[in-house]
Amino acid sequence: MVQYKWVALSNTTIGVLMASINSTIMLISLPAIFRGIDINPFQSSSFVYLLWILMGYMIVTAVMLVTVGRLSDIFGRVRLFNLGFLIFTVGSILLFVTPSKGDLGAQEIIVFRMIQAVGGSFLFANSAAIITDSFGPEERGKAMGINQIAALAGSLIGLILGGLLATINWRYVFLVSVPVGILGTVWSYLKLRDHSIRHKDQKIDLAGNVTFAGGLTLILLGITYGLMPYGSSSMGWSNPWVIVSIVIGFVMVVAFALIERVVEQPMFNLSLFKNRAFSTGSIAGMLQSMGMGGAMFMIIILLQGVWLPLHGYSYTSVPFWAGIYMIPMMAGFVVLGPISGAISDRAGARTISTVGMVIAAVSFILLSTLNYNFSYPVFGAMLFMMGSGMGLFAAPNITAIMNSVPPQLRGVASGMRATLQNTGQTASMGIFFTIVLVSLTSRLPGAFTVALGQAGAPELIPFFVKIPPTSALFSAFLGYNPVQTILSLFPTSFTSSILSPGVITYLEGKTWFPHALAGAFMTSLRMSFYLGALIFGFAALLSALRGKRYIYGEPIITDSSAVLSSTVSRPDPKMSGEEASSTVHPIDDSAKNILSPQNVMTDDRGLR
Repeated sequence: MVQYKWVALSNTTIGVLMASINSTIMLISLPAIFRGIDINPFQSSSFVYLLWILMGYMIVTAVMLVTVGRLSDIFGRVRLFNLGFLIFTVGSILLFVTPSKGDLGAQEIIVFRMIQAVGGSFLFANSAAIITDSFGPEERGKAMGINQIAALAGSLIGLILGGLLATINWRYVFLVSVPVGILGTVWSYLKLRDHSIRHKDQKIDLAGNVTFAGGLTLILLGITYGLMPYGSSSMGWSNPWVIVSIVIGFVMVVAFALIERVVEQPMFNLSLFKNRAFSTGSIAGMLQSMGMGGAMFMIIILLQGVWLPLHGYSYTSVPFWAGIYMIPMMAGFVVLGPISGAISDRAGARTISTVGMVIAAVSFILLSTLNYNFSYPVFGAMLFMMGSGMGLFAAPNITAIMNSVPPQLRGVASGMRATLQNTGQTASMGIFFTIVLVSLTSRLPGAFTVALGQAGAPELIPFFVKIPPTSALFSAFLGYNPVQTILSLFPTSFTSSILSPGVITYLEGKTWFPHALAGAFMTSLRMSFYLGALIFGFAALLSALRGKRYIYGEPIITDSSAVLSSTVSRPDPKMSGEEASSTVHPIDDSAKNILSPQNVMTDDRGLR
């Protein structure tokens, strides 16, 4: 008979696989989706839709994760995890049947993606906690490593399937998640059992939920709209609405922190951050997500907008091939992920996760030395190096975080960790995109002026210098032929009267636009890589400061912990699965904030 821990791992792995497939399949399939709903990339509203389709999912999950984690500790992790599978599957079906086109179609896709995000938040908030509940400390790292492999494998599957299905019908892109979601929903409802230690008579922290969700939503909305053009500016950071949104958001977050210090039953257990293993690991994970999210986006734009067209790939095919050429990064993660998890089970996370972040930081510096027409084997080796660094860091870091918290707080701890990770990823879009847009705003008009003059089309200079940098990036990112799209805005009689057929053919070819864009883009890309290296460097420093291997242990009887030790227990092994899953272990309020009456401390070799 299969041990329950492997059943739990299979369920959580299916959830991660589905979510990761959905993430990358959207990234690669956006060109087909926008063509399918008849969205023109050079319309002023189009960039808004791009950002919301990409970032709306992340905003919703970031806002909900802590609340869901807390609810899971109260009502049961498995119950909400199962519900997450169901909601995610419903969202996928709605996306498949998206009824409208044009602006309304784009808005429907954004809303349906947010429904998916609600389901995703239930999955993300509970998967690490369920694995931690099911595996002992000596196997958790290995289990987390396997779970992380599923995430990367799903990313690769999504890239390939997205490229293939988008050429057939854009709706099939959303259909992929449906059978996986149905399988996961049925499997989890049939097989998962709740072995978590739960709170008795707990209440929802309404004030904490409102201030946290409201504050984080306003901050992330401000970041999103800060990337959109405002007036004569290429970005919206001077938009009063953006400024007010971010300021009020931060005020609400500060109010949330004050509320959580005095409320009787807080949603966000701030005392967890007194635990060095939890705080350093969670913040390091946020920094890793911030650096990685920005790097992925910038590298994909480099491949799709510059390198692939210069090497003969058609604009319609570059989204698919960009995914294929990113495989070395995923291969590095897949190779090192499970190995690092198994090593951390014995040696702890400090050394191996620190080394991983250092390797990833060095890979950023190496990438900054390349020119836009680089040799792919060298580029691929650097991507493999970065993926290896990510693989060395991810599983040990998550395992160390979850090992350090008491069983009854694993749900909220997992939600807090995932919230920081998703917030870092969303913030990275704002940070890295701003760097690129600032550089392109100042450099792109001059680059177009020179390139058009050399091509024998100076008549087009007044039109090209007015193109917003967001439109240039948007077209490259979505796999459109940018010049062909620009010229299509003018009557054919106009362009043919000022340009010869040979010049038009040259401008609409595969090389003119990449050469015109490359100089301005590479400057900002190198700045992004330097910033990524700095962020990873801070993550490495935090990993080094996490301390020796730390595993939450059973409490001892003292004046301050007698209540906790007498009220916390694990499911009786003599009980049936159903009895164990329904057991609620009461925790007296006087002991709910005691995090570590006694902990198992080991050195880096894992010796007690």
